[in-house]
Amino acid sequence: MNILLTGATGFIGSSVLTRLLDEGHSVTALVRDADKASAVEAVGASAVVGDASDADLVERTARVSDGVIHLASGKDVDAVLVPAVLAGLAGSGKPFVHTGGIWTYGSNDDITEESPVAPPAITAWRSAAEGLVRGAKGVRGTVVVPSIVYGHGKGLPNVVADAPRTEGAAPALRLIGDGSQHWATVHVDDLAALYVLALEHGTAGATYIGAGGQNPTVRELGEAAAQAAGLTGGVVTEPVDETRSRLGEGLAEALLLDQQARGSKARIDLGWEPNGATLLEELLVGSYAPARV
Repeated sequence: MNILLTGATGFIGSSVLTRLLDEGHSVTALVRDADKASAVEAVGASAVVGDASDADLVERTARVSDGVIHLASGKDVDAVLVPAVLAGLAGSGKPFVHTGGIWTYGSNDDITEESPVAPPAITAWRSAAEGLVRGAKGVRGTVVVPSIVYGHGKGLPNVVADAPRTEGAAPALRLIGDGSQHWATVHVDDLAALYVLALEHGTAGATYIGAGGQNPTVRELGEAAAQAAGLTGGVVTEPVDETRSRLGEGLAEALLLDQQARGSKARIDLGWEPNGATLLEELLVGSYAPARV
């Protein structure tokens, strides 16, 4: 299939692009400029240079594709791009895989696709576009919901790995709040496999949570990062008001959520098999650990 892909040069998108090509699909990447076009062409994709909020361009490009994966999700972009993609694919039965976010479910110790939503302010905008995709007629619309994505030294885990250190003879790494909250996590390469499975086999109207099944606490993550960095003081808690000041109100509210998920539906319905290294391993001895000389 020839797949229209947005966000192809991003953290998640570059992995999805590679997976699509490895699975024998051709890819047309919608990119913002010539440099990004060169980057995707260098790995074997075609490029269309333009703005994801250009409704006419998106609709035309979607219409001649065999399906769409949208990773460059954002409040202003989705308001234009999602209706344009649906117009381009209307009546075709072709797949459209849209991107959601685990924070939408709020704090919950066993998140499933049927869990009630309680989004923090930073993700409250997502529901409108997700509803359009799931409810689309004549299009096989699905939503993939990434949990906290890690791998290759990129993404949100750097908020832990690069957290401020205390001063003194035994420096310690500052946690996000008291660190008792769990994070649902997924390796980026496992997540890429899920996007492709949803494209190929997903059921119209379905949501698939991308969670590898490992739900460490932020304290556990911080302790791994502190050990990797050789911080003899380990970790220290941080008052919530200081976390909010350091990270910003919106991001802090999201990262303080206590979330656990298993991603069982994707395993059962799509045969998804996440097997990447855990985030704890990546922080301790993997891509987020300081280089050893």
